Amino acid sequence: MSSELAPRSSAAPVVADDDNRYKAVQAKLDKLGAAMDDASLELEALHRSMQSNATHTEGVTDDIENAGLDPKFVRLTVNVSLALLGAAREVRTMSDIAQETVDLTHETRRTHAKLYGALDDIRSNRREKTPRPGFFNR
Repeated sequence: MSSELAPRSSAAPVVADDDNRYKAVQAKLDKLGAAMDDASLELEALHRSMQSNATHTEGVTDDIENAGLDPKFVRLTVNVSLALLGAAREVRTMSDIAQETVDLTHETRRTHAKLYGALDDIRSNRREKTPRPGFFNR
């Protein structure tokens, strides 16, 4: 019943700054997608581990009940098993949400590239300065 998970640093995977240039936004979306993908995989591993521990604890409950231990210990072990199952369900929900965020991040990156990639190519390959995005919307 040991966990292979190690604590992660508390540093944000993507710096939130005011650099909104095309390539910077693409890099941030790429890093966010990778970090969320890693989180999704770790949450899935945690879910499997918690589910396994819940199943094992359920077996322990049967064993201690058959061994004739005090019913108090049987109830406590049942409570632990149920708590692990509930926690495993919530971790699964978090994993699903993390995966949805991964998918939306990749979709956002593709949409951003579709909308602004050509403009960035034009602006990046010109010797003359061009207006910043949004200049003509005033």
